[in-house]
Amino acid sequence: MVEINFDGLIGPSHNYAGLSFGNVASATNAGAVAAPRAAALQGLAKMRRMMALGLRQGLLLPHDRPHAPWLRALGFDGDDEAVFAAAWREEPALLRNAFSASAMWTANAGTVSPGPDTADGRCHLSVANLSTMLHRGIEAQETARQLRLAFRNERFFAVHDAVPAGLGDEGAANFMRLCPRHDAAGVEVFVYGERHEGGFPARQSRAASAAVARRHGLDPTRVLLARQSEAAIAAGAFHNDVVAVANEHVLFAHEQAFEDRGAVLDALHAAMPGLIVVEAPANRIGLEQAVRTYLFNSQLITLPSGEMTLVLPAETRDAPEVWRWLEEVVAGPGPIDRLEVVEVRESMRNGGGPACLRLRVAVDEAAAAAIDPRFLLDERVCDDVEAVVARHWPEAIHPDDLGDPDLWRQCRVARTALLDRLGFSAGEV
Repeated sequence: MVEINFDGLIGPSHNYAGLSFGNVASATNAGAVAAPRAAALQGLAKMRRMMALGLRQGLLLPHDRPHAPWLRALGFDGDDEAVFAAAWREEPALLRNAFSASAMWTANAGTVSPGPDTADGRCHLSVANLSTMLHRGIEAQETARQLRLAFRNERFFAVHDAVPAGLGDEGAANFMRLCPRHDAAGVEVFVYGERHEGGFPARQSRAASAAVARRHGLDPTRVLLARQSEAAIAAGAFHNDVVAVANEHVLFAHEQAFEDRGAVLDALHAAMPGLIVVEAPANRIGLEQAVRTYLFNSQLITLPSGEMTLVLPAETRDAPEVWRWLEEVVAGPGPIDRLEVVEVRESMRNGGGPACLRLRVAVDEAAAAAIDPRFLLDERVCDDVEAVVARHWPEAIHPDDLGDPDLWRQCRVARTALLDRLGFSAGEV
């Protein structure tokens, strides 16, 4: 089996509106000037680097933004520009939500269970409802359309609609898979939070996690529902992938990632013989540092050479105490062999690092061949996408620009140009 990472291309409407309560980076940079073109090019450079390392790479498309159908459902009438103008005049917060480019966080697109784990041997994907945040709850329908197109061969794939919106589900950002290797049966870990008065919201519900496990046909003895720690949520770890990431037989996590750390680790060791836990002690790396640098929002990957590599945001290298600890991890006898730094600063400022930008899909070669090739990248396709971004993506967006009709038109023209270049027709995605 091979693992394909599907990265979200950062859309032309990328801006810093500060919509995500509990996301420290998003709130800190609210009101700043965003650079959509630079952000998209940084994301593409990361994808190119993954391919250069020998990995297969896919792409998920920006959603249609600003999103007129959502605003029409809220009672705004007329053609698209009339709808946007009325929303900006009467309820500007609603237009900001309709403008969000947050679908770039494809770790939130859905939860993926590979064939070795499922009862019918197919790869199952459940679209996330993202219902905790208003701007993200808009995404599920468009995400489902893309996933059903990319993975439409029902011999190999089953794509499920989102669970009901009353049950918060944030997709693979709160999910980890541990296995001896990708083609072996794994242990699937669903991390949920619990709501408390005050403070930041817990976005993943236990009930949604259990529902996804059932609909994917997972063996209950190889499913772990783990509670995220209150301390992590309070520190701004709004998703588990801000404090923990897994790859094959390795769990890379902060000491305070889970509420009942001992019970979680005991259960994992019992279900997964050979598990190796690489844990950052709280007295070396505080939760605040972990959240600020997105140390654990890194991609932990296995290269074709067998080397296990941690793909980190540049912010980790800029924090001497974090980088020192990472160098000790690589120099020691543990399973992580090398560090690979990528520059994704524009997306980091909106609250997501390398891991947030990708959805992992492990498939065998026959299933890989059945994926719609328009969602798969090579160097030529990267060249094509970069050309579209360089020509059509806005260079800068200030939050006040969201009411500008010229920007609305530019975002629409940019997305249409991308779809045309990749061979998608207007109604497909």
